[in-house]
Amino acid sequence: YLNLANRYTDQSLLQPLLQHQDKLTGLHANTQIPKIVGVARIAELSHNKAWLESADYFWQQVVHQRTVSIGGNSVREHFHPSEDFSSMLDSVEGPETCNTYNMLKLSKLLYENKRDLRYIDYYERALYNHILSSQHPQTGGLVYFTPMRPDHYRVYSSAQESMWCCVGSGIENHAKYGELIYAEEDNNLFVNLFVDSEVNWKAKGISLSQKTQFPDDNTSQMIIHQEADFTLNLRYPTWAKGDVTVSINGEPQRFTPTQGQYIPLTRHWRKGDSVTITLPMDISLEQLPDKTAYYSVLYGPIVLAAKTAPIANEALNFIGDASRMGHIASGPMCEPSQAPIFISDGTRFLTDIRREPMSQLQFTTGKARTNQASPITLIPFFRLHDSRYTLYFGQSAPDEWQQKQQELAHKAQMEAKLMAQTLDSVQPGEQQPESDHFFKASKSEAGLNGNRHWRHAQDWFSYQLDAKGESQPILRLTYFGLDAGRRFDILINDKRLAEVTLPADKGPIFYNVDYPIPADMLLDSTVPFRVKFVAKPGSIAGGLYEVRLLKSEPSSTH
Repeated sequence: YLNLANRYTDQSLLQPLLQHQDKLTGLHANTQIPKIVGVARIAELSHNKAWLESADYFWQQVVHQRTVSIGGNSVREHFHPSEDFSSMLDSVEGPETCNTYNMLKLSKLLYENKRDLRYIDYYERALYNHILSSQHPQTGGLVYFTPMRPDHYRVYSSAQESMWCCVGSGIENHAKYGELIYAEEDNNLFVNLFVDSEVNWKAKGISLSQKTQFPDDNTSQMIIHQEADFTLNLRYPTWAKGDVTVSINGEPQRFTPTQGQYIPLTRHWRKGDSVTITLPMDISLEQLPDKTAYYSVLYGPIVLAAKTAPIANEALNFIGDASRMGHIASGPMCEPSQAPIFISDGTRFLTDIRREPMSQLQFTTGKARTNQASPITLIPFFRLHDSRYTLYFGQSAPDEWQQKQQELAHKAQMEAKLMAQTLDSVQPGEQQPESDHFFKASKSEAGLNGNRHWRHAQDWFSYQLDAKGESQPILRLTYFGLDAGRRFDILINDKRLAEVTLPADKGPIFYNVDYPIPADMLLDSTVPFRVKFVAKPGSIAGGLYEVRLLKSEPSSTH
């Protein structure tokens, strides 16, 4: 079986990783993560250090270069360029829960083989902020996409209608909270996560209880239930910026480990011995990884978010249905200029954020200047449901914010106009959008040009589109100017709509061309139709960078 696993390993993914080369941009994220879980497992069984290091390199590139504050990654299920997170803030198809489910698997495997607490730091962050937030506490519904777009929202699965991939893995997620709280090796018991729990250490015949209300409280108490000699190792998290204190039966302990290490407590333990650890938790900021002026607010490892209501008296449907795109929060997208931003020189606004005196975590932006009418209330994202929200807050200097607001408003107006005209759309070359539109092809290829996906074919490729009752829709195609001279036909339900020869005068730019579809080509506009791109002999159909179906309003060429 191990030989077979080696033979099934995707070398096109593995080989660059072995050379510490990041070739992930444009790849479907949750196709790659399970492959690397497999690579790490093969490395573990065969003691292959190089393969284990390649899995670690993959983990580092995903976690440190492509992951947002909640621990999730990907836009429309694909890895975007690590230096450009603009699509993360624009798209309503943000991090996919399945990706984080598999990143936790990978983190666990790497921790077990490398003993490095970096993996636990990520595990904790993703567990509390993405996984815990992804199930509705009343209905049990599960989330597919968690948009990072400010002022958007999530939809939850319906028990009777929705069976997405993130429902299958999501059911597992919430049955596994105990999985990595503790670890053991030889005569050592390790406490990795601060979760109210009890563990039975079968190898030693010892049990231990952990009592805590973390993260609402920053202390945790361990109680030993049997007399024994062993070392209890307490994790010193990297987010604990001040002095961590540890006491045994009320007596303070001295220790030398620092952040990212274990605090070892070796002694003869007696029944009823109590160990208390206190972890300083402070408010901090985490900038979007591409270093643009957007920040998440955290308290310790907990990501804070704001409930928002930019549209008065709005009635959103937070429950997904059985439709093809039912997992996407497809309600109105709000103007970015309305979303909360801090008006501040740099990150000085951080000093104004205060915790409000109450049992559960709640914070206020206090005197910090924002574009909102009143101070913003922040709560743990995992407690925020059935609402629009903001996780990443913009920041602008006082003398620049009005111009920035105008630019965002103009962008939003153009975006809203296009969305209002759009009946259906496909991103060629992206796995899930193509699957959702019943992609078919012969002799077709897909790739990436900069940060934009494309598809072309030496023979043909096709998609199914839905005109939603529009009798004369317009097909808008996006091309790249350097594909000059390519010739192909566009067919609607196997009838020719247009003969295309891509012009030679465009240069290295992306441009749109609109093709009106006559009413007689769609016998029933309420029934989805197939659009097919067929290469002329000796030429290529495409490349196409976007396929968009519009209401019959736009001009012919752009």
